[in-house]
Amino acid sequence: MTTTQNLSRMTLLAAFLGSASAMAGNSIQVNVDVQPMENGNVSATVHFTNTTNKTQKILGWYTNLEEEHIFHITRDGEEVEFQGPHYKRPAPQDSDYIKLKAGETLSKTFELTSYYDFSQPGNYEVSYSVRSLSLFNHTLVDPRSVVSVAPTKSSTSMLQSSTQSIWFDGMPMVFDKQSTSAKGGKGGGSEDCVGGTCFTGRCDNAQKSDILSALNAADQITNDSVAYLSSHSANTSGTRYNTWFGASTSSRYSTITANFNAINDAIDNKPLTFDCSCKQSYFAYVYPNQPYKVYLCKAFWSANELGTDSRAGTIVHELSHFNAVAGTDDIVYGQAGAKNLAISDPAQAIQNADSHEYFAENTPYQN
Repeated sequence: MTTTQNLSRMTLLAAFLGSASAMAGNSIQVNVDVQPMENGNVSATVHFTNTTNKTQKILGWYTNLEEEHIFHITRDGEEVEFQGPHYKRPAPQDSDYIKLKAGETLSKTFELTSYYDFSQPGNYEVSYSVRSLSLFNHTLVDPRSVVSVAPTKSSTSMLQSSTQSIWFDGMPMVFDKQSTSAKGGKGGGSEDCVGGTCFTGRCDNAQKSDILSALNAADQITNDSVAYLSSHSANTSGTRYNTWFGASTSSRYSTITANFNAINDAIDNKPLTFDCSCKQSYFAYVYPNQPYKVYLCKAFWSANELGTDSRAGTIVHELSHFNAVAGTDDIVYGQAGAKNLAISDPAQAIQNADSHEYFAENTPYQN
């Protein structure tokens, strides 16, 4: 089948299915239109429409593929893994929200193949799909008061489109596996190493010293986490565990124990690389399928070495993201959000990276 025939086939199927749309409970309508491009890329345009007669706000992270995992994609029924960055951020502030006036539509177009594997032929189903406690509503909460709040799963907001299907014939060429796996993210530069820890992105000597000190602190709080989990059990999980991961079950407790053992192993035994080239306001980010490289951003350098949202905790957070370690996600950010999640949905809390960080940092201290 020729390239022109392939494109015609995909375009006709996309046109037949039409633009996918769905209504969210917050009365923002989402439409997604997916189109194959002549150069072999796949383009997805998302339209966010405020269908009410009042101004509404949506968290800007969830309107940008460079910021968050905002699509759900399957190939022949199997989920296609998101290969983009996972960030460590502060809890959202009002400035992080985008305002949509009554009837206003925000449209954004994304290229999908750089973050999702479209190399194989098959039927791809694409939808916009996000879930967050902070998706629409921005409320500053004192973390100390959260334990008295009893949220439910319904407090977690979802925004989702219906699914659009396209047939894609995959890529006509075979790439060298080693070259593909070595492909890095943003930043780069040649590596230099100190005591088995490597640096890219033009880290200066002061930054290297700060990183090594933070890594040592991360090792300490991870060792403490492992010791805590070893001295407790699912039946005696304690306040510290319950605060960040919710009600304990044998299965969930085993998952957290395995996660911290893996984080500890990554710190002690894996070839860690830290990149200093990020100029964004975040703490750090990683590509989960590219262990063990951590990109450090502005908030990391201004953070304390230990304590809440610390440099040490950031390293624990980011290492937990790697699929080869714990495969965590960013479901909520901030202590208030993490405490809420532990109460409302412990099964999600054990998958949340910030929850792992706050358990390890243990500030304020809890037994």
